[in-house]
Amino acid sequence: MHPKFEEAINFHKKGDLLNANNLLLKILKENPKDIDVLHLLGIIAFQSRNYEKSINFFNDAIKINNQNPEIYKNLSIVFQRIGKFKDALKCCDEAINIKNDYVEAYNHKGHILTQTNNYDLAIKNWKKALEINPQYFEVFNNLGNVYSKLNKLDLAIDFFNKAIEIKINFPDAYINRAFVLKELKKYDLALKDCDKAINLKPDFAEAYNNKAIILREIKKIDLAYENYKKAFEINPKLDFLFGSLIYSKINLGIWKNFDQNLKDLKEKINDGNIAVHPFSSLLLFDSPSLHKILAEKYLKLKYQDSKEKKNKLDINNANLNKKIRIGYYSADFCNHPVSNLIANLFENHDKSKFEIIGFYFGIVAKDEMLNRITNAFDKFYDVGQKNEDEIANLSRNLKIDIAVDLMGFTEKNRFGIFTKNCAPIQINYLGYPGTSGSSHIDYIIADKVLIPKESQKFYSEKIIYLPNTYQANDETKKISSKIINKNDFFLPNESFVFCCFNKNQKINPRIFNLWSRILNKIENSILWLLDENFIFKQNIRIEAEKRNIDPDRIIFAKKIPLDEHLARHKLADLFLDTIPYGAHTTSSDALRSGLPLITLMGNSFASRVSASLLHAVGLKELITTTEIDYENLAVELALNPLKLSEIKKKLENNIKNKSLFNTKLFSKNLELAYEKIYQRNIKNLPAKNIE
Repeated sequence: MHPKFEEAINFHKKGDLLNANNLLLKILKENPKDIDVLHLLGIIAFQSRNYEKSINFFNDAIKINNQNPEIYKNLSIVFQRIGKFKDALKCCDEAINIKNDYVEAYNHKGHILTQTNNYDLAIKNWKKALEINPQYFEVFNNLGNVYSKLNKLDLAIDFFNKAIEIKINFPDAYINRAFVLKELKKYDLALKDCDKAINLKPDFAEAYNNKAIILREIKKIDLAYENYKKAFEINPKLDFLFGSLIYSKINLGIWKNFDQNLKDLKEKINDGNIAVHPFSSLLLFDSPSLHKILAEKYLKLKYQDSKEKKNKLDINNANLNKKIRIGYYSADFCNHPVSNLIANLFENHDKSKFEIIGFYFGIVAKDEMLNRITNAFDKFYDVGQKNEDEIANLSRNLKIDIAVDLMGFTEKNRFGIFTKNCAPIQINYLGYPGTSGSSHIDYIIADKVLIPKESQKFYSEKIIYLPNTYQANDETKKISSKIINKNDFFLPNESFVFCCFNKNQKINPRIFNLWSRILNKIENSILWLLDENFIFKQNIRIEAEKRNIDPDRIIFAKKIPLDEHLARHKLADLFLDTIPYGAHTTSSDALRSGLPLITLMGNSFASRVSASLLHAVGLKELITTTEIDYENLAVELALNPLKLSEIKKKLENNIKNKSLFNTKLFSKNLELAYEKIYQRNIKNLPAKNIE
């Protein structure tokens, strides 16, 4: 050993990579075949993110001595980092060939295999590691994680318990167990595990982040925000964290530095960070190009190297006279906005031509909508306890022709089903208003308002252009006949009522500034919003005061049964849409109830839904494209009761005569599209835009 090598090691241990590297290079000049020096230089280059140099150092070391298993294992780590998984696996195998009981190599091989979705082989390697070392607590933790991914939650818990049993002060196992407990709806236990992890490791950013996710799920948004903040203080580069922080602020109506936050978020994205979840980005940016980039990054992170060849229908054996099997996949076949729209479509499908099969991976509970949807399908499968591989296999065994993903990247999605090619044709529809960014999804259902020709390049899918509008609706949806008046909802009798029943998370400083200008111009007007959380209510009143609006002019509507909620729309005069994520189901509800809606149409799918619906109901005059036009139109209609009355009469008439609420017509149009893409697949033709 060179006399200076120990000094270099000490520099490295202290984190002084520069001095360690410089000293090692001097040693290498004197002895170019010093394998220990080359090995450490490779490690330092990796830590400095100079992956090419790291590979070169490790290979130089191997040329001198190809019987050192640790060098192969470390080279495997580099290949894994840069996405060369075959090379990474080969290096692990070389290490194991040299040292058959090299437990770390089996462990690392398991990590690589999970990253490439080879879970069975990963489990096999980890169990081999446990044969060698039954007390290897990290492997028990890894097995817990992989069984969590496979949705074998009880088994995952068992492995985490074993890891903790061996090493009681193991923070990673606590935080991983917490995530599974969350999925099992054991929120109190999950939060206790988060706190245990934090007590063991106070600078554990992931623990604070996971705790925030749990708190957000149980609607403790203020506490979630505080934990996101703490995580960000510790590690601002944590995946999705900055976006989650901003998202939480919006939910609470905390708008300080909002514009700067968006600029900072864009910078992080441009620097290559995965700083925001694709769904959150829809609420923050009116940019379909950015939405596509973020979707692609999310897929690469979560479903690395999952690009398998698409399955094709057997052309020779295809029965052209058979019913086309349509699979619909969702966790939201319950009392949910998506189901409130689509249930009647399922009931109206032509069962002589189509076999409709539901795949449900949500919570099975007593729910009127779930019962209704279950009865509408020819077959209905509760697959909540199955993992994505099992659901995809079930779909293939059932010979699903067209798989329709109703979730995209919304909460509780199981997008991995589609990366595993569960059907020859796969479609993105309704639940997620944006591109999947995935080569596995063939089509997205839209219309020409939602995705104009110039925007097609921002979608990885080909477009199925439906006539009128893309949105399914329920023509049977009931509106309560209960007699109601303004006093019932604390609305001043003589006031002009602007309303927006979109979720609080869609309300941002930009739209509230616009609303405030409108309120300031219309004397005796009020703004009627949804009552979702107390802190938002407090903060929005403060924001109103800053804009010279009496806080008492902001009225909040508490949650009531849907039929009564639809009825109370009649107490409002005009619905004001949000930007960049506009009204979707809430837009349909307003129009169905006879309430006109003004929208500010943007560039993204999420910002153009209301415009699509207004086109379909024959009220294009309520679509604006600039803030000043939006403001002027709202003011004009508020000051001109005759014109507003004419629009309401037109809407009342068009509800009956236009296409928006004609579910039977919509079903036929959608089925024609299904038949077209099915026939293309039969003929082995590639996907193309369909009109």
